Amino acid sequence: MGKRKLGALEKVEADLPNLQYKIRRDPMSYRENFVDQYNQYQSNYAIFVAAPSTSDNSSIISLKEYVDFVAHVADCYPGITKDFPQDLITLLEVHHADLEGELREKIVGSLVLLRNKDIIDSTLLLNTLFPLLITTSSKTLRAFLFSKIISDLRSSNVKSTNHKLNRSVQTLLHNLITSDRNSPKGLWAVKITRELWKRQIWTDSKAVEIMKEAALADSEKVIVGGVRFFLGGDKEREEALEDDSSDEEGVDMSKLRHQAGINKKSKKRSKDLRKAAASVKKDERKKNAPHPLNFSALHLLHDPQGFAEQLFNKHLLPQKSKLSLEHKLIVLQLVTRLVGLHQLTLVTLYSWFLKFLRPRQQSVTTYLACLAQATHAQVPPDLLTPCIQQIANEFVSEASASEVASAGLNAIRETCARQPLAMEDTLLQDLVMYRKSKDKGVVMAAKGLMSLYREKDPEKLKRRDRGKEAAMSLRSGEKKELRFGEQVTDENIAGIELLEAWKEEERLKRRAEKGLATDDEDSEDDVEKEDVAGWKNWDAESDDSDDSGGWIDVESDGEEIEISDSEDDRPSKKAKLDKAATATNGDKSKDSTGVDASPETKPEPEKKPSTFATTRILTPADLTKLRELQQSQNIAAKLPAGLRKKALTSSTLPPRHSDDPLTAAQIEGLSKFSHKSTKEEKIALAKADREDKHQSTTAKRKEKKRGEGKSTTNKEKAREKNFFMTLGKAKRKSKRSLGEARKVLKGHVYRSKHGGKRGNAGN
Repeated sequence: MGKRKLGALEKVEADLPNLQYKIRRDPMSYRENFVDQYNQYQSNYAIFVAAPSTSDNSSIISLKEYVDFVAHVADCYPGITKDFPQDLITLLEVHHADLEGELREKIVGSLVLLRNKDIIDSTLLLNTLFPLLITTSSKTLRAFLFSKIISDLRSSNVKSTNHKLNRSVQTLLHNLITSDRNSPKGLWAVKITRELWKRQIWTDSKAVEIMKEAALADSEKVIVGGVRFFLGGDKEREEALEDDSSDEEGVDMSKLRHQAGINKKSKKRSKDLRKAAASVKKDERKKNAPHPLNFSALHLLHDPQGFAEQLFNKHLLPQKSKLSLEHKLIVLQLVTRLVGLHQLTLVTLYSWFLKFLRPRQQSVTTYLACLAQATHAQVPPDLLTPCIQQIANEFVSEASASEVASAGLNAIRETCARQPLAMEDTLLQDLVMYRKSKDKGVVMAAKGLMSLYREKDPEKLKRRDRGKEAAMSLRSGEKKELRFGEQVTDENIAGIELLEAWKEEERLKRRAEKGLATDDEDSEDDVEKEDVAGWKNWDAESDDSDDSGGWIDVESDGEEIEISDSEDDRPSKKAKLDKAATATNGDKSKDSTGVDASPETKPEPEKKPSTFATTRILTPADLTKLRELQQSQNIAAKLPAGLRKKALTSSTLPPRHSDDPLTAAQIEGLSKFSHKSTKEEKIALAKADREDKHQSTTAKRKEKKRGEGKSTTNKEKAREKNFFMTLGKAKRKSKRSLGEARKVLKGHVYRSKHGGKRGNAGN
């Protein structure tokens, strides 16, 4: 009798999916059937709650099937199933440790399904899952709950930002960290916040405050998680955005149209084509939509000065710290980035650096990079001078290894680039002498330091080391003495001169195509057409001013600069020849005052900053082109020295942005040139730019056509046929008579003249 009842029960459970399908189609007709099954669920639920630890497998399987069935059709009978969500919540909260793994995941999935059907709200679901995420010891359940929490928050913020839900969850995570700073449970707050920040769901200062509290916690795991967020969270967000944009570029409309024109027409293919076209239009709307303004996490801090002081005093300054050396370096990188980015004043930081600036110190290049990163124009030079003197004494000497000397010079250069006043005159002149070293890395580091002070403060260099441009700028008064705290503001847009030069080149090309003179300006119609094409249905209109491309020549004000012939500024060979030629012709080239007025000695007209951005409204197309030009400039700047000189001048090298971190690899610089390359390294360098396989031009053309979905010729297809498929035709061809061969040749000639078998047969 028991076996027959068990078989009937299995039959009923097997009919549950079929009944679920029928109820979804017609709920009123199957109401009684649902009530019977719901009563079965309630009886199974009561049995399991009474003795959860002693339940057998059959009762657990039955409960799991009934929970899944009721969750799928609960929206059809809201009055009957009003207590169903609370039953599931009670099972999770009270008996989550006793539940079987599959049953536990089924209950969580059923709650998520009820949330998707709007039977329960997100607040109730998250308040149920989050405490379970913190308290459970099951690793698989934690991963499952974490994914469900993230997916629910994502779905709640798809159409519009759900501020009420976000604030409640952020307050919950903030309290989780601050309530017990020694507990490692705060790591879940770090993980959730970082994931939502990467997906651009949370982009406000509240999320940054959560990570700030995590960085100031007492648990090492929570501290490292919070600090790593500030050092790499923005980069992860950019990479996730690039991955999303690369995934969207998967539909090739030209290939689909080509295939639709060749293959047999059907409703399914036309439907797929329309669906692909709609997907392409949707992607285009996303690309043309305005880019969201996402601030960096370091810029959204409410009190960066207090945050930096707390980090330094709590994790770095004490002798007995809970953090290891690796984690201390991560905290140090965050502190120095905060100091350099926000130009903070942390006086004790620079004296703290002195005990770590030694070549034998572990990870010393990271300490050097952090020192340069913590330097800015508002740091008093008296604080930095002992650090620079320490680096020079410990790293830069004739007894030091070449790698050590180049790293020290690079660190001094990066520090002085941010605060040139920290360098003393005598020390600078001693360091510049290392440009005569035999090691290439040391030579380039010393020349980099000399080039820096030629631009920043040439008066600290000797006259023979200043160079022509710096010496002329000192005599003309262009280079002024540096003062502490003085800031030079640049009103121009970064890289605007590149766009201006490109516009001028395009203007000259257009005029050359029209057969007009290249020195005339564009007409108003040409400028208006270009602006309309650049805006692309934008409401704003550009002004009707002429295209101000190229450099603007400014007339000389009549003042002349006398350049004396010193050992620093020796005249070139061409100047000597011109001087000898003028001497033979007497004093014809001199005026009444005796001053040489030849064209070679006249100073070049001064070039003013570009006014392109102030005389013209930049369209979206202009801004896009500006980004492309800046990217190409950055790529050209990374070329080898011989190619870089051809592509860029020294004045157009892109400066490092203040937001970009300084790494230990940049401090090490060109130390790789200090040792000779091995044979394996030379072979690897030679093979770096080669392709994996060699292909002929025909093979590349076939691969390109195959990728575009195009077909090949019959002759090419015949070459790829199996030999046995062509064997019969070859035998017949060899047995043809002369008459048959003549007939075939005449037909071939005729078809070649009339367009082939399907060609102009009637003509």
